[in-house]
This record gives sequence, structure tokens and C-alpha cells, in this order.
Amino acid sequence: MMASEPTVSNAFQMFLSQAPRESQAWMRMVKELDVSSALDEKTKALAYLAVLASLRMTSGIPFHVLGAKRAGATRQEVVGAILVGLPAAGHGVTQALPDALAAYDEQCG
Repeated sequence: MMASEPTVSNAFQMFLSQAPRESQAWMRMVKELDVSSALDEKTKALAYLAVLASLRMTSGIPFHVLGAKRAGATRQEVVGAILVGLPAAGHGVTQALPDALAAYDEQCG
């Protein structure tokens, strides 16, 4: 049985619904940055997980783990991405591990 797919956080949903012009501008910028990157999709997804963990923005972890997995990231690569910031950002990055692994393990395929 497949778990429901992770959705964006409540805060981001509110941003989308309550500030449509601003959120549309934000999403255009995100898409432009995405297409301008020299990184492949898996590398971008793993790097983004590292940034989220380092900033302790765990609400976005499940959604972005799914993207990393779809791009071909293994469970160990997700763990590695979460922990890559450990020396610079400290032990707080480990707070992202439970959500990251739960999201990875709940998704079939």
C-alpha cells in the first residue's frame, strides 16, 4: 500500500493561497534558477536537502526527499546529503533525518 505523497508545508500552502502574486513571482524565479543550473536533477535535489537540513527547515524535507528519490537518489545518498552540513552547521542537521528517512521509506518504487 502506497502512502500518500508528501505535500508542501502548511506555511508554503498559505503563501501560495494568500499571496498569489508574490508566490507566482517566487515560483518563476525558482524555475529560472532550476533551468540555469549546471547540476543534474539528482545532484540538485541532494544539494537542496543539504541546504534545508543546514537551515533546519525540516517542513520541506519530505517533499524534497520525494523529488530526490524520483531523480534516482538512494536512501544512503539522502542520508549523506542531510549529514554533509554536519561540520559547518552542527548537530542540528540530524533533526532532518527522521522526516527524510520516513518520507523515503514510505514511498513505493
